[in-house]
Amino acid sequence: MTNYPSTEIIPATIDDVPVILDFIKGLAEYEKLSHQVVATEDLLRTHLFGASPKAEVILAYYQKSAADPRVPVGFALFIHNFSTFLGRPGLYLEDLFVLSEYRGLGLGKKLLTQLAVIAKERECGRYEWVVLDWNTPSREFYAKLGAKSHPEWIIQRVEGKSLDDLAAM
Repeated sequence: MTNYPSTEIIPATIDDVPVILDFIKGLAEYEKLSHQVVATEDLLRTHLFGASPKAEVILAYYQKSAADPRVPVGFALFIHNFSTFLGRPGLYLEDLFVLSEYRGLGLGKKLLTQLAVIAKERECGRYEWVVLDWNTPSREFYAKLGAKSHPEWIIQRVEGKSLDDLAAM
């Protein structure tokens, strides 16, 4: 017998691509970066579920009661990287998002916890992500879970024309 409300964290499938794209757009809106979203369902199908997947997604589902439908309310998209110092893979969380009306129910924590389980199962030496400097609620939330900031590491990024130019050198 299921207790309600009920939550579940499960791997996404190709059928979830429209939902994933909606979450990406929701996250971009929250971060005031909607103008940067160029992702499409076709791009997500290719790069998440194609012949050579580049990332993975887990989804958070919520069901208020037996009479209500189970609905997707959040996601986490992640990849593996590699630590040469540890000699082991790492898990890198690219995006985490829970719809605003479902925040405070522990779903973000469940998504982060499930990724920690995946990292341990895959023998990862670390699990990391970045957070925008202005996002104090998220930074405080992560700190409560034991995450530590590493301000001595500064992200470097090459994109767009700079990426084209570098590749052409």
